[in-house]
Amino acid sequence: MTFRNRQRAGQELAEELGDLVGVEDLIVLGLPRGGVPVAFEIAEYLHAPLDVFLSRKLGVPGQEELAFGAIAANGGRYLDQEIVAATGLSPIEIEKIARATEEKLQERERLYREGRPPLHVEGRTVILVDDGVATGASMYAALRALQGMNPKRLIAAIPVASRTACNLLRPHANRLVVLQVPENFYAVGQFYDDFSQVSDGEVIDLLHQADLAPHGKPVQNDCP
Repeated sequence: MTFRNRQRAGQELAEELGDLVGVEDLIVLGLPRGGVPVAFEIAEYLHAPLDVFLSRKLGVPGQEELAFGAIAANGGRYLDQEIVAATGLSPIEIEKIARATEEKLQERERLYREGRPPLHVEGRTVILVDDGVATGASMYAALRALQGMNPKRLIAAIPVASRTACNLLRPHANRLVVLQVPENFYAVGQFYDDFSQVSDGEVIDLLHQADLAPHGKPVQNDCP
């Protein structure tokens, strides 16, 4: 089973999260870039504010697609010790890569926020969203960072994820919502008909649209 696109995946996730309709302290955070279109649909359905939460994998030098960990805004960090040991990365190399990655995160944050402060997390119900999770490293780092910001409740919502990623993430969220956990998982894109790259401009536009949307408890529909 595949999703037509990220928008449709977000709509299906939103329906799965329908029990949160009317929760007044709710906020939705999307992991840029691909998680933001999914998160937008959820925020619109639940009448909740939308923001970004930045997390980025740490790539092995010369094999950047191979992640040895990830870092997130506000200091969240995850290291895969098996990959670190297998590749022989030294603590100095790890810190150098982490610092460079953190600088990129800060640049992205300035670009997306355009001077706006981040949404307040403490004491609120937070839904963290991505468009799919293979290893789980980036979302793990984001969850750990958000845990340190004292939310009332932390929910991870993902259209599709590997079983390995689910096992990694489940202990670090109050609730994990995943629509599909396929046995044969090679890449997130295999579960989308349209998995075209999301641009920075699209992320900024969706955040602007969300800012203009009314927030708060929506009118209930009597139809099932």
